[in-house]
Amino acid sequence: MTALVIDGHPDARSLTAALAQRYAEAHGDARVLALRDLDFDPNLRFGYRERMTLEPDLVDAKHALQNADTVVIATPLWWGSVPALLKGFFDRALLPQQEYRYTQLGLVEGLLPARNGRLLLLADTPWYFVPFTGLPAQTHVARGTMRFCGIRSVRTHRMLGVKDAKEATITRWLDRAERLGAADGRRDGAPQAVASAPQAMAAEAASSSVVATS
Repeated sequence: MTALVIDGHPDARSLTAALAQRYAEAHGDARVLALRDLDFDPNLRFGYRERMTLEPDLVDAKHALQNADTVVIATPLWWGSVPALLKGFFDRALLPQQEYRYTQLGLVEGLLPARNGRLLLLADTPWYFVPFTGLPAQTHVARGTMRFCGIRSVRTHRMLGVKDAKEATITRWLDRAERLGAADGRRDGAPQAVASAPQAMAAEAASSSVVATS
């Protein structure tokens, strides 16, 4: 497994989930980690004063993070941030002395080995509102989490105006995720699968059935 794709949406029927799956399939050696399928407490009950016992699903997720060359996070933007499920995963899975640490000078040192990352960020916010509202989730995830933990090169891909998006726009976004996955797969040395005609038709049909919800 050279790429880990973290799907932070609670709903498997979402466009976020479809984008994560499309990227992973095109990559050729990627695992989709759908957080909604994991069994863990997203509440960091004692803050950082006391360490909580990690559930088996979190142990597995942390192992996957430590073995990925590329990390991709797919998430919607809700209330200027990310879903509680994804935030809870960050709180529980990314721990001091394991995914990051502070030097004697007080500088942060990221410990994740992946050097390449992508953020697939979806929002109902139209592009023309962004100068006024901003996209705080982009800073939160790309800079405050991924780069903080050692992923040096993080590229953000924004899909805006999701709730009013036309079918052609959704298809274009899905195709974009596929192209990104294929490009990263070539860089990561993953085996590249060539879709047959029936597979291509099935993919096209699947893209047209995705509901326009982030």
